[in-house]
Amino acid sequence: MRSFLFNVSFWATSAATVFTLAPVSLLPGKQLMRRLIKAYARTIRWQMRHIAGITVDVRGSHRLPEGPFIIAAKHQSYGDGFAMVSHLDDVAFVTGDHLERFPLVGRILQKIGAIVVNNCGGHLARKRLADSFETAAAEGRPVLIYPEGNLSKVGELHPYRSGVWHMQQASGWPVVPVATNLGLFWNQQDWTKTPGTAVTEFLDPIPPGLPKDEFLARLQAACEGHSARLAAEGRLQLRGTASQTSAIAA
Repeated sequence: MRSFLFNVSFWATSAATVFTLAPVSLLPGKQLMRRLIKAYARTIRWQMRHIAGITVDVRGSHRLPEGPFIIAAKHQSYGDGFAMVSHLDDVAFVTGDHLERFPLVGRILQKIGAIVVNNCGGHLARKRLADSFETAAAEGRPVLIYPEGNLSKVGELHPYRSGVWHMQQASGWPVVPVATNLGLFWNQQDWTKTPGTAVTEFLDPIPPGLPKDEFLARLQAACEGHSARLAAEGRLQLRGTASQTSAIAA
């Protein structure tokens, strides 16, 4: 029942947000739109906690650099973006062009300065990423990217794409890897949600200047290794919850 109620509230809130933001996107300036997007993310995170029973514990914020930076995160769940946008100030995010297929969404993404790239990758996608990143970099906004370019099941690995390295080369900004175990509680796009405390963790920044292969290996090792650690932690939590439920039922 909690999953059903959350899904209804999630999609209803999302639809209402799109219809609210569409006329706002015609107004001059971007700050109002960006504040509304953050309010939307915070609303979904509230629904995750109070309806689906999923609390997101954000760790490692003390590791975030003081200046602008790039966030390269493991992506296991639709909920990842809401956790990140609700936690950070005015973050620009990279998203696939599949969102532009939804009515009105393309205009909204353009207005808030989202970096929209072709999901299939390739030279044109890298060029569009570079061009869009220049705008975010000029504004000094932190940028969120999912370097696998895919949602992954817990324990699943997709090849890490080089776009994040090119972004760092262009900007000279540090890259902050992010690990998560949210997929244990809200897996990818699944309808069913599992109550519990998920973790999103900022890791030690990777400084600029590394060769591409070394950078990508270091990024992958950080995201995958620490996500595996968090997954083990989450499974212990879920087993403990299951044991308590069985004891109460007995």
